[in-house]
Amino acid sequence: MTEHDQKELGNTLWKIADDLRGSMNADDFRDYMLSFLFLRYLSDNYEAAAQKELGKDYPKLEAGDRRAPLSLWYAANADDTAEFEKQMRRKVHYVIEPAHLWSSIAELARTQNDDLLHTLQLGFKYIENQSFESTFGGLFSEINLDSEKLGKNYLQRNDKLCNIISKIAEGIAKFSTNSDVLGDAYEYLIGQFAAGSGKKAGEFYTPQQMSTILSEIVTLDSQEPATGKKKKLDKVLDFACGSGSLLLNVRKQIGKHGIGKIYGQESNITTYNLARMNMLLHGVKDSEFEIHHGDSLANDWDVLNEMNPAKKLEFDAVVANPPFSYRWEPSEALGEDFRFKSYGLAPKSAADFAFLLHGFHFLGMEGTMAIILPHGVLFRGGAEERIRSKLLKDGNIDTVIGLPANLFFSTGIPVCILVLKKCKKPDDVLFINASEYFEKGKRQNKLSAEHIEKIVSTYQFRNEEDRYSRRVSMEEIEKNDYNLNISRYISTATAEDEIDLQAVHAELVTLERNIGTARDKHNVFLNELGLPVLR
Repeated sequence: MTEHDQKELGNTLWKIADDLRGSMNADDFRDYMLSFLFLRYLSDNYEAAAQKELGKDYPKLEAGDRRAPLSLWYAANADDTAEFEKQMRRKVHYVIEPAHLWSSIAELARTQNDDLLHTLQLGFKYIENQSFESTFGGLFSEINLDSEKLGKNYLQRNDKLCNIISKIAEGIAKFSTNSDVLGDAYEYLIGQFAAGSGKKAGEFYTPQQMSTILSEIVTLDSQEPATGKKKKLDKVLDFACGSGSLLLNVRKQIGKHGIGKIYGQESNITTYNLARMNMLLHGVKDSEFEIHHGDSLANDWDVLNEMNPAKKLEFDAVVANPPFSYRWEPSEALGEDFRFKSYGLAPKSAADFAFLLHGFHFLGMEGTMAIILPHGVLFRGGAEERIRSKLLKDGNIDTVIGLPANLFFSTGIPVCILVLKKCKKPDDVLFINASEYFEKGKRQNKLSAEHIEKIVSTYQFRNEEDRYSRRVSMEEIEKNDYNLNISRYISTATAEDEIDLQAVHAELVTLERNIGTARDKHNVFLNELGLPVLR
């Protein structure tokens, strides 16, 4: 499928969403629509695997027969279905009964069947309960098909769902439905819904332009970025992963088979489910990712709470866009936590450094971490100054990148990217002031491909450019009391033009002479008319 077709599919689905949403909240409608798109993907993938498993026994339908082929096989082989599902569970890790396949659901919607809603509910529960629990458990738990947002009674809700599903089925029928295409459509819709969600979008989505910068940085060789990308990343972590878009961008940059395993953590249950769907839709096998529902600051994920240093998980790349200046409750016990003990606790009013230290603790010695944070982390005092100073003295802050304002759905403030390493070669800090390089938008500013490439290449080759980038020694940073405010190190002031006073004086003399000549001429006419002359 061409890029044009992919964009057209995204636009088609978004138009359907826009037309059908009505008065329903965009976030609520998003969850329904993305779940149905995901069911379409699961069904196509399952039927392809079933066809391969059954071979010549897979039923062939007559032209015009809208039934799912598997429904015929199930009807004719009742005694063999249990063994068949056991095999499918082993091979694709989930099971969908024929009545719950997308083709069956779409046909119920097309015919306005009163059993659609009930069948969907049974289908979602069956997929969750009869599949691999670690990946599919609770996957549709936040999709409330009994919600009054769909209608006041069963029939109204059923009618609404029939309309939504039949329109989606019609809209995507002419497009290819492989995982890449549906995955791109899913990502496009998440972005469109995020744009319409305003500040709430920050809870689940990092704009692709930001994701690309972070992803390109962490996939470069950590010690010698100029040598290019790493061939493989063993483990990648995003501890505030939202819908998983940033992790998938890292995978895109390094290649589908370039990551051993993807790890993500998300505290919002709805967004956590979106992330798992997003992984599967992009063809990431359930053995290749692990998304945990929990609180990163509390570190309630067992795999990250290993006290034995020999068993501690370490990551080749850590990326994150955590909530900005999040209020948290640092306790005395957290002060002794292995993540914070050597640095101290971030203040109650802003957990920015708590998030940073959480991710940094799990960064491998040869890894790179890139995190988006508010500008305040660069210069705020108190506890944050102590944490910042230690990270600088230990040689862990590699690069500071200042970005333009109004790039995010969730906030209009300018933000920065901090690049950290546990073992870095340069004994200086690279500052990049990209705040003046952007495309102005009505609601949001954007970074073009050229802007992104300039940031990444400046980081990669550690280039210095007047008013844009500079390598700053630790001695200079120390003299500035470990304040990382970019304006202290990169001047953006424009030199005033030198004024030639003699030329200006000569021009004024000429103007004065011309004024006198014009006044004398004008007074001749005034005299002829008997009017008072100009003095």
